Formats: sequence, structure tokens, C-alpha cells
Amino acid sequence: MRKIAIKMLLGDRAKYIGLVFGVTFATLLMAQQVSTFIGLMARTAGAIYAVTENDLWVMDKRVRYIEEVEPMRDVELTNIRSVQGVEWAVPFYKGLATIRMPDGLTQQVQLIGVDDVSLVGCPEKIMGDPASIRQPQTAMMDVNGYYFTWPGKEVELGRYIELNDNRLIVNAICEVHPTFFTFPIMYVSYDTARDITPPQRNKLPFVLVKAKAGEDIEQLKIRIEEHTGLQALTRDEFAWRSINYILERTGIPINFGITIILGAIIGAAITAQTFYIFVVENLKQFAAMKAVGVTNSQLLRLVMTQASIVGLIGYGMGIGFTALFFEVTSSAPALKGFVLHWQVLAGTFVAIFIIIVLSILFSLRKVFRLDPAIVFRG
Repeated sequence: MRKIAIKMLLGDRAKYIGLVFGVTFATLLMAQQVSTFIGLMARTAGAIYAVTENDLWVMDKRVRYIEEVEPMRDVELTNIRSVQGVEWAVPFYKGLATIRMPDGLTQQVQLIGVDDVSLVGCPEKIMGDPASIRQPQTAMMDVNGYYFTWPGKEVELGRYIELNDNRLIVNAICEVHPTFFTFPIMYVSYDTARDITPPQRNKLPFVLVKAKAGEDIEQLKIRIEEHTGLQALTRDEFAWRSINYILERTGIPINFGITIILGAIIGAAITAQTFYIFVVENLKQFAAMKAVGVTNSQLLRLVMTQASIVGLIGYGMGIGFTALFFEVTSSAPALKGFVLHWQVLAGTFVAIFIIIVLSILFSLRKVFRLDPAIVFRG
């Protein structure tokens, strides 16, 4: 029966290629769009996961996601350090700023200020010494931001920029997690961030907290909130709050969802229609099989064999093209960090399986109602 199924399937190469193309297209579109969506949402929390030394993020209760900054009083840092169970607490600055290059061009950047002493939150360096940012008027920039700021230029240290009438020298280049905004990321010491940003009464956006060994994180959160009136969140809690904010407040999930659904519908339509035409054009062969005693369940297994061959080949090609896409674009700064997750592979496989099953059920209705006697007509 399997040999017959394969011969029938390969007998019409055009329809066979059409079936494989439908499954490949549906797989490619779903896997690529879902992976891109996941990568984009992961970037929303990129700045949070880039800091690995702390256990808690402490901030004003009005903060709803990482890019929404509500500065606190400087005294809150001392208040947090005095809470029982806190090993250490350091300030962390995050905000947007505009830099000016010597040629007069301007560029918006994400300004990060890390603790002068511990450098908690400072990423791994590529060139230079990250500790150099302890010096006044010294900065470190991410490598993608460097290429964005000085396109076509070789990476080199010692370039000067101007920020709010303050001259900064870029003395280190680093590799960082991509963030939702594609602006260059510039690291300075917390004191430097305070000095070069516009004057205002409060300038402390976040406090990074490390719990003492053996301390219950949930209990520590409660003590910090009760003692200071601020909110304390774990890394994952703050990350998911930021992701959910983007999901709820933007049209990104709707747009990606429409594309994914259209890909599934188009792939299902192509596959179902081609399967239907394939079955209709082979009705006499199916009738002949029924005439010699082949049952509907056996015919179902025959078509399932054909569908399995088409599905596995189409799925494999679709996933292969998706993986190739991310491999080719991995060097592009705009798509850095976008990868094909194994969960996407599994989910796409289930979706393709459902599409193929529905296509089979749609196309086999004629076969199940088929009168074997038609094989003896005309």
C-alpha cells in the first residue's frame, strides 16, 4: 500500500511540487514571523536581563516598564540599604540623551549610568577597559551603536562626542543585549550621568539590590516595599511587566498575529486545494481499489502516507529556509539576537500537522462516498 501511495503521489510531479510548496510556505511564514515576534519581545527586556549581578530591581511605584523612568529621591538608596536582608544596593541610571559628533551631526542614545565603585550592570568589553568609565567625562559604547553612530568607520578608541555641552571620550567598546529601541547604548559612571544630564530635583531611576545569602527573596521584597513605599521586582517580574506593557499598548502582536494567521490560511488553502484536485483526478484509481476490496480506512492510511511525505518534506524545507534566514541576517545589527527557538519548531510542527489533517478530511469526502462501479463506466 505504501508503494502504491508513493507512486500515485510522484506520478504527477506538478501537483506534488505544489503540495510541498504549500506546506513549505506555511511553515516558513509561521516559523519566521513567530521567531521574529519572540525576538522583538525579548528585546523589550534586554536592558533588564543585561544586568545579572542583582536579585531585585527597586523603583517608583508608577514605573510600568523599563523605558518609563520615574526618578526617586537620592535618600531612597540609603533607605533601601538599611533594610534587613540587603547585602548591597547600588544606583542604576537609565535614560535617553542626544549626543553631538565633531562634524555637527546628532544622534539619540540610551544613556546608562552604573555604580562608580562596583560597576554593577557594566557589560563585557570588546576593546578598552570598562573600568575607565570611572574617570570623569569618559564613556563606553556598544559596538552596534558605534557602527550606527560612525557608519563605515573602523572601531577605534578615543573618539570624542558632546552631550549637553559636556565633552566625553569613548574609551571602551562593549557587546550588549539588544534592546527594543535601536539607539546606541552608552555607559558612563553614575556620577558622570548625574553631572551631564539636565538638572532636576530627583535623578535616581532604579536601585539594584542583592539579597544576603539564604535570604527569602519574596520576604525581602515585602520588607523593602513596607520600609520605603517603593516597589521591588525580581528580574523576571520586571521583564514580563515590560513585555506585557508593549503587548497591551502597541499594535505589534496584532500585526504579527495577522501575518501568522494569513500564512496558515494561505498554506492550508494551497495544500487543501491541491490535495483535493489530486484526489479528484485519481478517483478512478481509488474506485478500482474499492472495487477489489480496499476499505475506507485503508484508503485513509494511503492518503495519510502521501500527506506525511509531503508534510515532512515541506516542513523540513520551511524550517531550513527559516534557519537560513536567521543565519544570513544574524550579522545585521537590526536583527541581532533573533534566533529560531525549539519551541517555535515544535509549535509550527503541530500547526502544520493540523493543516494537513484538515486538508485530508476535506479532500477524502468524495473518496469515502465513491461508488466503485464508476471504474466500469466509460
